[in-house]
Amino acid sequence: MNFTNEEQLSLIQKITDRIDALELEPTKPVIQKPIEKPKPVQKPLDLAPLIEHTLLKPEATRRDVIRLCEEVIRFHFRGVCVNPVFVKEARKQLTGTDCSVITVVGFPLGANVTATKVEETRHVIELGANEVDMVISIGALKDGDYRTVWQDIRAVVEAAGLIPVKVIIETGLLDETEKIAACLLAKRAGAAFVKTSTGFSGRGATVEDVKLMKAVVGDGLGIKAAGGIRDFQTARALVEAGATRLGCSASVAIVTESLQIG
Repeated sequence: MNFTNEEQLSLIQKITDRIDALELEPTKPVIQKPIEKPKPVQKPLDLAPLIEHTLLKPEATRRDVIRLCEEVIRFHFRGVCVNPVFVKEARKQLTGTDCSVITVVGFPLGANVTATKVEETRHVIELGANEVDMVISIGALKDGDYRTVWQDIRAVVEAAGLIPVKVIIETGLLDETEKIAACLLAKRAGAAFVKTSTGFSGRGATVEDVKLMKAVVGDGLGIKAAGGIRDFQTARALVEAGATRLGCSASVAIVTESLQIG
């Protein structure tokens, strides 16, 4: 659905008022300073510091993860994003570098009970994760049960302590109202980022979704675009729309695109 800016701002305010009425206690985010704005993207390699090189396929092997880490070091990506079972290996491979180890919680459905997400969060941090990407309770959001969604996110944020939490809202399954509510609830629960997609359910990131998320969270939260990002032009458009991180499995192809066609 296409909205004018005025209509969009009106909808955001309406949902904000609805959430305010629930009197959900705001949680201070781990990252107190404004999210660093990406530098202008002129060429493919400019994207490297924003890219979380991702491998979340169920058939991924230890050898695949080692190769992923080698590519992160070679191309100076932000870090790797792997399933919890590979966090320890990724930490081992990236020791001595400034690359992050990112992992996922409640992935990919978000349908775990909150206690399970909390325990998983604590465990992956013990294994060496620097950042945690959690999937919201999508069903509760679609039911309009905002308190349950907020409590779920907040519990993971509290379990993570000083580790930043990104909240995956799965935009491809949501309407505009639900996307706005998800972002507002993530912000109120103390998340550091909102993230578009898991990459496992329908479509991935779109410029329109990133623009909407940016309109909701402003500069207070980062925005991670993920899912279906396979070329430089798409990646640059998402950054220009407001994305501050990119989750990509085609990372190497994206940052070497000019070399391949030049």
